[in-house]
Amino acid sequence: MIENLDLSLVDWSRAQFALTAAFHWVFVPLTLGLSFMMAFMETIYVKTGNPEWKRMTKFWMTLFGINFAVGVATGLILEFEFGTNWSNYSWFVGDIFGAPLAIEGILAFFIESTFIAMMFFGWNKLSRKTHLMSTWLVAVGANLSALWILVANAWMQYPAGMHFNPDTARNEMLNFWEVLLSPMAINKFFHTVTSGFVLASIFVIGISAWFLIKKRETVFARRSMAVAAIFGLLSSVLLMVTGDTSSRAIARYQPMKFAAAEALHTGKTNAGLTLFGIPSQTEETKLKVEIPGLLSWMTNYSSDSYVLGINDLVNGNAERGIMPAAEKIERGNEARQMLKDYKDAKKSNNDSIFNALRAKFDDPVFQEEYFKYFGYGFLNSPESLVPNVPLTFWSFRVMVILGFYFVLLFAIVLWLVYKDKLEKRRWLLWLMLWTIPLPYLAGQAGWIVAEVGRQPWAIQDYLPTAAAVSQIDASAVQVTFCLFAVIFTTLLIAELSIMLRQIRKGPKEA
Repeated sequence: MIENLDLSLVDWSRAQFALTAAFHWVFVPLTLGLSFMMAFMETIYVKTGNPEWKRMTKFWMTLFGINFAVGVATGLILEFEFGTNWSNYSWFVGDIFGAPLAIEGILAFFIESTFIAMMFFGWNKLSRKTHLMSTWLVAVGANLSALWILVANAWMQYPAGMHFNPDTARNEMLNFWEVLLSPMAINKFFHTVTSGFVLASIFVIGISAWFLIKKRETVFARRSMAVAAIFGLLSSVLLMVTGDTSSRAIARYQPMKFAAAEALHTGKTNAGLTLFGIPSQTEETKLKVEIPGLLSWMTNYSSDSYVLGINDLVNGNAERGIMPAAEKIERGNEARQMLKDYKDAKKSNNDSIFNALRAKFDDPVFQEEYFKYFGYGFLNSPESLVPNVPLTFWSFRVMVILGFYFVLLFAIVLWLVYKDKLEKRRWLLWLMLWTIPLPYLAGQAGWIVAEVGRQPWAIQDYLPTAAAVSQIDASAVQVTFCLFAVIFTTLLIAELSIMLRQIRKGPKEA
C-alpha cells in the first residue's frame, strides 16, 4: 500500500504523459513508412534516370521533412518527462531503461539527423548514388530509432535480463541481449513499425487520390499510388502476422491485458473470440457474438487451451496454478518489509540481521517466491489489478477491424492501378482521401490497448504506476498539461497548414 499518495497527482501525470505520447505518435508513423517509400522512388530514379521519379521523391521528401521536425520536438519532451514526472520510475529502473534510450540518441538519431541534411541539401552537390545512400540511411536511422524506443517500452511490458540490488534498491541490467531480444520486444518492434508503414501507404494513396480527383499530375499520382499500394499490402500482411504473434505473447506474459481486451471474466477452454458485444468492468459481456474456440486457438494453436479470465487472475485458480492476487499482495508486503529491515540493519551496522537478509535476497527461491511479487506490495486491493475493460475491449476491435479494411483497400487499389481503371471510380478516390485519418485512429487504439491494458503497472508486476510518479505538487502537473496541450495543438495545426500548402502546390517541375 502507498501511504499519503495524492491520487490526483497520479491521474494528472498519466494524463500529461498520454497527451505527449498521443501527439508524438501522430507524427512518428508517417516518418517510418514515408522514409522507405522515398528511398524506393529514388532508387528507381537512379536506375532509370527518369526525372519524373526524382520529382516524386522530392515531393514526398518535403512532406517527410515537415513531419519529422515536429515529431522530434514532441519526442524530446516525452523523454524529459521521465525525469520530471516519473523520477521514482527512473530511479528504480534507470540503469536498464536508460540504456536503449541512450543508444537511440547516440546511434540511431545521430545517423538520422546527420544524413537528413545530405538528403535535403545534397541533390546538386552529391553524386546520384551518394545521395541515394543518404536517403536509405535516413530511412534506416528513423526505424532504428523506433527500435530502441520500442525495446524500452517492451521491457516495461515484460521485464527481463535484470536483477534487484538491495543495497541501492534499484533494478540493474544483467543481460543486455535478453532485454533486446525478448519475445515482447521483437513482436512490438515489427508490429509497431509495420503499422507505420501501413499509415504512410494510406497517406500517399490518399494524397495521390486527391491529385486524380483534381485531374492534376496524373502520372505522378498513379506511380505514387502503385508504390504505396505494393508497400502497404506487403506491410499489412506482415502487420497481421506480427499481430497474431503479439497476441500470443500477451496471453502468456500479460494475461490480465489479454483478458481485458476480450472482456473475458471467467476463464475457459474452447474460448470464443468475441466479434461484438457490450463489455462490462465486472460482469460477462452481454449480447455477445463470437467465433467458438478461436480465442483458445490464438493462445496456443489449440481450441482445448485454457484462456485465463479476469476472475482467475484476481481470485486465483488452484487447478491452473494461479495464485490469488491477495496472496501476491501479502508476499509483496513481506518483500518490501524485508528490504526496509535490510536497509535499517545496514544503517545500524547490525551485521547478523544484515547478512541473513542479504542471503535471502541472493537466494533464487526467495526471488521466485517473494521478490517476484515486490510490486504487488504497493497495491491497495486485488481489484486494482483490473484495467479499464470496456476501453481496452473496444480499442482492440477498432484496431483489428481497420487493419482488415486496409488490406482490402490496398488490394483493390493495386488491382485498379494494374487495370488502369482507377480514375473512372471517383467515389473510390474520395474514399481513399477520407481514409487518411483512419490509420492514425488505429495506431492510437493500438497504444491504448498496450498502455491502458497493462494498468496498474508502470513495469509489469514490479512497479505500479502510482509508485512511479515524482513527489511534486499536482498543480504543477496541471499547469504543464495545459501548456503542452496548447503547444502541441498549435504545432499540429501549423504542421497541417504547411503540409496542405505544399500538397496544393504539388511536385515541382523537373
